[in-house]
Amino acid sequence: MLKSPFNAALAGVALAIGLVAAAGSSLAQEVTLRVHHFLPPPSTTHSMVLLPWAEKIEAQSEGRIKIEVYPAMQLGGKPPQLLDQVRDGFVDVVWALPGYTPGRYPRVSVFELPFMVSTAEATSQALQAYYEQHAREEWSNVHVLWFHTHARGVIHTIDKPVKKVRDIKGLKLRAPNREIGRALSQLGAAPIFMPVPALPEALSKGVVDGAVIPWEIVPALKLQQLTRNHAETPGPRGMYTAIFVLAMNKDKYDGLPDDLKKIIDDNSGMAMAKSTGAIWDTREEPGRAMAKELGNSVVDLSEAEVDKIREQTKPVTDAWISNMNDEGRALYEAANALLDQYTQ
Repeated sequence: MLKSPFNAALAGVALAIGLVAAAGSSLAQEVTLRVHHFLPPPSTTHSMVLLPWAEKIEAQSEGRIKIEVYPAMQLGGKPPQLLDQVRDGFVDVVWALPGYTPGRYPRVSVFELPFMVSTAEATSQALQAYYEQHAREEWSNVHVLWFHTHARGVIHTIDKPVKKVRDIKGLKLRAPNREIGRALSQLGAAPIFMPVPALPEALSKGVVDGAVIPWEIVPALKLQQLTRNHAETPGPRGMYTAIFVLAMNKDKYDGLPDDLKKIIDDNSGMAMAKSTGAIWDTREEPGRAMAKELGNSVVDLSEAEVDKIREQTKPVTDAWISNMNDEGRALYEAANALLDQYTQ
């Protein structure tokens, strides 16, 4: 049977609509990335870093990338398992502490040695540059988005104030990683290793006498109410920091179309290390102010006492250099040079 011109026109319109719909469906196809981390929603990481990052990527991809952020280990497991979760594809992206898996990432742990931190912004950039130049191979099983650190850590104690190095002796102090734990041991403390979400209960039950953490995390965990004494290490470099990484499942990244990879890349790397470090720096003073408002003791250790800490913890650095064999000295010097470069 012959088609009328009217029917033929309708068929043409229907075909055109179908092609447009198919093209639109292809462009609107969503890639969902599930981001997992261990801190509560009020934390700096969740509210000021990860959520804005997710919103920016969703906007730049015009909805083709959807990002779901799950705080406080909502998808299961424990904080030390996060890097395994992203490596194995259980989740797509994690924010994690490499120090929770001691010995797995020895090269980047150089920034967790004593006195390897100035500001979080400067140190985060130095760490990112160091990774790009010296540590890519040990991270080859994931796609690293960026690294950062916290600002110089503080010694927080429940009862016994730390005003001199000798006051640290005998204290049970929560430590986030092996290098910091070794430094505390050199100062006479007993390091107790635990992920930071476990710290409030440990303090309230007397499992630990205090902790080494930055001011930034104090409000989220209400630690200004659980500890009454806070000792800072002033000077060009602080006593310690911890390193963090935002890492993506390698297969998930490799499977993205090139234009979506570019959006991820444009929101990764050095620029994000710098901005994340800067955000963490801004959150130091609110934590300090909360402690002071409660009448807590906040003291700066004297230059002489800081020099004692530097001298007593030097064996930790020497051991790290020795354990890295022929590369140890060069890697340590490279990290120091980058830290000086970005601190200027």
